[in-house]
Amino acid sequence: MSFGLKNAGETYQQAMVTLFHDMMHKEIEVYVDDMIAKSKTLEQYIEDLRKLFGRLRNFVVNENGIEVDLDKVKAIREMPVPKTESEVRRFLGQVNFIARFISQLTATCNPIFKPLRKKQKMEWDTECQEAFDKIKRYLENPLVLVLATLGRPLILYLTVLEEYMGCMLGKQEATGKKEQAIYYLSKKFTDCERRYSALERTCYALVWAAKRLRPYMLSHTTWLVAKNDHVKYIFETPTLTGRIA
Repeated sequence: MSFGLKNAGETYQQAMVTLFHDMMHKEIEVYVDDMIAKSKTLEQYIEDLRKLFGRLRNFVVNENGIEVDLDKVKAIREMPVPKTESEVRRFLGQVNFIARFISQLTATCNPIFKPLRKKQKMEWDTECQEAFDKIKRYLENPLVLVLATLGRPLILYLTVLEEYMGCMLGKQEATGKKEQAIYYLSKKFTDCERRYSALERTCYALVWAAKRLRPYMLSHTTWLVAKNDHVKYIFETPTLTGRIA
């Protein structure tokens, strides 16, 4: 959140109430930008802090890398088959929270987007069920992402299709024989974006990915690997025109 916004305090307070509604006035108190744990003993204080920071933790970081919180994985795996549009959106929202761990997530979830189209009756067909089950099977053994190594270049694999794009940011391990994943990204193109030419979609996908991976790219040399020559064409063309420029 930007500094100095008029409604920043109110927005922050609402977020804290959403996160800690069951702990407020019991273990903790929150007022504007101040938070305090009001435990009576040292042991309880440590336990309250552990519970508080557990709410704020998105992922598990250890010597192996970055892992998905198993409680969040369990919540997704135990979700029943969606029967309404709101339940479909809830499932997609839960999965999107751990999207950085799943390769080509948008491609996998593409059948599940169909019931959400406007002016179309909610219908959960075989393709939706297969995609739903595939994601749950994937989460039986979720991927562990590695951390970037200072001074070592990164590799960005980019795939751009007609309806969606996906990419994987990775690095080579110390031996140079194996590549390790750092971050996965994917996106479904809008109706307008699908009307772009293949070259324009590739450029748009590259810009979109670069913005989201900006902290990594500012700190490391990044090699781009793509399945087509569109990016090469851009660098070899002396004067660009239209949207590409």
